[in-house]
Amino acid sequence: MKIISFLLVQFISLATYSQKNNNEKLNVQNVTISGIVKDLKNGETIFGASIYIKELQVGTSSNEYGFYSLTIPVGNYTLVISHQGYKLVTDSIKLVENISTNFSLIENSKELQTVIVSTNKKRSEIKNTEMSVNKLSVQTIKQMPVVFGEVDILKSIMQLPGVTNAGEGQSGFNVRGGSADQNLVLLDEATIYNSSHLFGFFSVFNADAIKDLKLYKGGIPARFGGRLSSVLDIYQKDGNKENFKVQGGVGLISSRLLAEGPLKKERGSFILAGRGSYGHLLLKLSGNKNAAYFYDINTKLNYKINDKNKLFLSGYFGKDVFDLNGGFINTYGNSFGNLRWNHLFSDKLFSNLSLIYSDYYYGLVVNYFGIEWNSNIKNFNVKYDFKHYLTKATKLTYGLNAQYYTFNPGKVDPIDNKSGVVSTQLDKKYAFEPALYLDIDQKIFKKLTINYGLRYSMFYRLGNQNINVYANNNAVVFNDNFKIYEKAKPIGVAKYGKNETIAKFNNPEPRVSISYAFNENKSVKASYNRMAQYLHLISNTSSPTPLDIWAPSDNYFKPQLLDQFAIGYFQNFKDDIYSVEIESFYKKIKNKVDYIDGAELIANNALEQVILNGKARAYGLEFMLKKNSGALSGWISYTLSRTEQQTQGRSANELGINEGKWYKSSYDKLHNFSATVMYKRNRKWSFGSIFTLQSGQPATFPNGQYQYQGITVPSYGLRNENTLPMFHHLDISATLTPQKRQSKKWKGEWVFSIYNLYNRSNAASINFKQNKDYGTNEAVRFSIFGIMPGITYNFKF
Repeated sequence: MKIISFLLVQFISLATYSQKNNNEKLNVQNVTISGIVKDLKNGETIFGASIYIKELQVGTSSNEYGFYSLTIPVGNYTLVISHQGYKLVTDSIKLVENISTNFSLIENSKELQTVIVSTNKKRSEIKNTEMSVNKLSVQTIKQMPVVFGEVDILKSIMQLPGVTNAGEGQSGFNVRGGSADQNLVLLDEATIYNSSHLFGFFSVFNADAIKDLKLYKGGIPARFGGRLSSVLDIYQKDGNKENFKVQGGVGLISSRLLAEGPLKKERGSFILAGRGSYGHLLLKLSGNKNAAYFYDINTKLNYKINDKNKLFLSGYFGKDVFDLNGGFINTYGNSFGNLRWNHLFSDKLFSNLSLIYSDYYYGLVVNYFGIEWNSNIKNFNVKYDFKHYLTKATKLTYGLNAQYYTFNPGKVDPIDNKSGVVSTQLDKKYAFEPALYLDIDQKIFKKLTINYGLRYSMFYRLGNQNINVYANNNAVVFNDNFKIYEKAKPIGVAKYGKNETIAKFNNPEPRVSISYAFNENKSVKASYNRMAQYLHLISNTSSPTPLDIWAPSDNYFKPQLLDQFAIGYFQNFKDDIYSVEIESFYKKIKNKVDYIDGAELIANNALEQVILNGKARAYGLEFMLKKNSGALSGWISYTLSRTEQQTQGRSANELGINEGKWYKSSYDKLHNFSATVMYKRNRKWSFGSIFTLQSGQPATFPNGQYQYQGITVPSYGLRNENTLPMFHHLDISATLTPQKRQSKKWKGEWVFSIYNLYNRSNAASINFKQNKDYGTNEAVRFSIFGIMPGITYNFKF
């Protein structure tokens, strides 16, 4: 905290002194123009709008709440305000004193079905320090063909360079070789612990309720922390402040409905959205007693108290149910609530205070064994963030946040008194994670901009809990005779009372990004960031499942630490119709959790007995070519990368995992190619297509077999020496917007889609077994999706 305070005071003093000296030398008086950028039609604030001063060739962008501030010398200027999907606004203004000016942008209907980015916005992206960052508009996402015709934000970001997942029907996503739990997924600033419905078939994000999203893969700002690989930052709509509106969609297996409108005109608004699937009803009609369905609700209220104060209340509740004929029932879901207060201290200082509650629940009912299993993770988060627009060249972002966690790894209860099951509660765990941060964005001179900052994170593993004590503090021992790792036997127990510190950690996390612009259209950028992650997802599968549990860092689960370096070249050409991004990255991770062979993770009250701490590395090259405007738009992305991990022996006689050698991680994809194309033929018809080609997922296949008491037992070599076959599929969609019978109030469209057009049987796994007819061994490919048609009717009124 002292470091942050010292840096902040020193920098503000230096910046203020420097600015004052410059003004005195030049005898220039500075004034500030600030305000809000919003949508004219619905009053929705616009995040990331560009405010550009032509004469000075300087600009800024609106923050998450639409606020902007720019300090410049007095004079006559031409302001250009722009944002993707909106008409350009040009305004001549005479600045002689500090003023507040709001801008309302008009949505450009011609751009609704194409990706069009204004010139000024693209040029500002060339010059700013952001790299390894991808943004997708909701309009673009809605054009992309997906399974069952349901718009899916997660499937959309997987078409970006460096982003993959474990395969079809798999939960979560992987960024630059990181595991799914290394992604910080935020919805209105609240943590989402499981981002998928129905084990990965759908995402938990209802695209109708989403306003903005941004994916950080590197160069991550200091205000974010707690995860290593990426930040997916998503904001919900505020709601229409002008008129009451309804929109929705009806599909083959799911439907959605959204209502929004003013609470008090120009003062406040609300949004309420619901979504649910009903494919299980079709199964029941056919006599199938199995069921799998989900539903979720998004809501948000906002109210403007006065020009300096706004309140926001947002929430989400989602639930999944997977039922196998009543004998096995799995339920899981996310929920959160967030109360936010925006306050404007001055035209240069914006603040936001957030009080957030998040909960992820997962449960099982197994009638065969007569048990009910309930687990969850809860966290309470307080955030106070400030944006300080010091000068036209310098902006500060600083703040603090503190999170308190409660981990319930599992409680087993009998379904009835006849089962004979005894109620058992695995040890609950508690933790506290405070952090302070300072981020400085500074334009050194016309061509060079730098962003540098520091996050100082702390973590306290707290009681109430009894902790096993082991000889030499080793919960895992090495058996020299069999050359394998085994569980150690505790030699005692250490008792910790409520809120007593079991373990504590602190880590400075420096961040820096630099941009050098050769001209308006070309730049090179470089970044470095250190991240610390104190939570671990306990899973030995390649993608998250509802049964996975989260665990805090302690004396055995060490915090994961990442150092990432990236460098890139960025260029716009042909009047910004085309843009190209080329990035290379290298990252290394300390304390990567690895599991001993045969590790048992479910209902294990001593997980430290099956894990070792290793290290990981990932490196690669990313390429992206985009066509930003015109009837035909889209992008091509390609990533060449390698992801490996290593767990060496703790002493000379220990082999380590995989003989202590580097091996491919489960998230390694050497090649990842995607082509996304959108074509608007006319007002009536538009088309979309996606082609995806990836290297197969790493796997470990048998390399031999032996006989033991008449049983054939397979033998295996080193970990992940093999790979599944190449993964690829082509998806297409067509959107029909009828021109006849379209009233001013009611608007509708039909979306036809085909997933996996040529019916590729992509391998989710390969199992080896003995052919009963011939007695020979054979490999059997297991696939999830073949060709999948979909149709959805979308409407709004």
